[in-house]
Amino acid sequence: MTRVRTRVLAFAFLLAVVTYLDRICISAAAPSIMADLHLTFFQMSVVFSAFTLAYSLFEIPSGWLGDVIGPRRVLTRIVLWWSGFTMLTGAAFGFRSLLAIRFLFGAGEAGAFPNIARSFSQWFPRGERGRANGVMFLGSRMGGMLSAPIALWLVARAGWRMSFFLFGLLGLGWAAAWFAWYRDTPEAHGGVDAEEIAWIRHGDRERLRAQGSGHSPTPWRALLASRNLYAICAMYFAFGYGLYFYFTWLPTYLIKVLGFSRLATGFFGSLPFLLAGIADLVGGWLTDAWTRRHGLRAGRCYLGFTAFLTCAAFLLESTFVASPVVKAVLIAMALASADLALGACWAVPIDIAPDHAGVITGFMNTLGNIGGLIGPMVVGIAVDRWGSWTIPFYVTASIYAFGAFAWLAIDPALPISSRRSPPGSR
Repeated sequence: MTRVRTRVLAFAFLLAVVTYLDRICISAAAPSIMADLHLTFFQMSVVFSAFTLAYSLFEIPSGWLGDVIGPRRVLTRIVLWWSGFTMLTGAAFGFRSLLAIRFLFGAGEAGAFPNIARSFSQWFPRGERGRANGVMFLGSRMGGMLSAPIALWLVARAGWRMSFFLFGLLGLGWAAAWFAWYRDTPEAHGGVDAEEIAWIRHGDRERLRAQGSGHSPTPWRALLASRNLYAICAMYFAFGYGLYFYFTWLPTYLIKVLGFSRLATGFFGSLPFLLAGIADLVGGWLTDAWTRRHGLRAGRCYLGFTAFLTCAAFLLESTFVASPVVKAVLIAMALASADLALGACWAVPIDIAPDHAGVITGFMNTLGNIGGLIGPMVVGIAVDRWGSWTIPFYVTASIYAFGAFAWLAIDPALPISSRRSPPGSR
């Protein structure tokens, strides 16, 4: 049997690396940007959130577009757009220009992960989707891990403006290779043999019927009536709220509050992403293994509940210890704990609506990024008005606990299509 789907996974892994390198480099450059452009903490938090706002607004349309015309063309456009605006970030000359550039950057990057989810729904059977998502998000955490030390080194050597130009170059090669090699279904790819197609489609009779009739219309009414959708969005709001602290304020917190040197900041700024990458692999394997042995609810929801609640406990504990090193390690372990559920987070939407994975994950990621929009601003307000970094940690821990219970409201065995009334039932 051919294994062309592993190359699809390699593309997804590299996409995640580049996405997070381009997204997180601004957090490492933030102290230099603030000094050069004379920005306050609150203004910088607004810049961070401008990306997230635009990303949230365009997630659902970009995910839906991937369902309709396929990830091949949509992802090519996305990567070219965000690479261009990453380069333009280095040309900002004040608060307003930086705000506009980062907003347009977010608008362009929106839909990247929903389109990969759509791709996975076509290229991977249910029993491999958790691990596939785990490997992909390992790439995102590697991008986050590498971003801080590389950006700090580049800023010190070449300045923050040139560092954005260099980071922006990375996506161009990926986009060209993706468009040339990838196809939206295994059946359309010349390198896939019949045995691999049979393996991917095994037990997926509904998907095979849908392929015979072309694109399946989006069931908007059933979707918006689904309790699963709202529970998934609530769960991912909590995840995104906490995650964006690591993308935005972590290097500043390590330097200004914990008093670490630039070298130590590079290490402790990378540690959360290193541990989270390991957790992504382990969690992807766990969610598939538990699903096979105990069913979808145990493999997705119970794993997610445990991971989120443990994350909240680590964040609370970090506020009670005095040692800066222990604080930094606990904060890193909190992200790793949340990421243990990340494979399950992205497998659940595919479980309930594989033919509409783009739009479902678009909804989910929109709420996650609304959480990410609010989180950095809460930090900026708390620091500017009250001089407190502890209050934001209390808030984040509470929201993760809320997300843990949202996991228990999800039923991954109930597909969206089951919400429709059968013919003749009324």
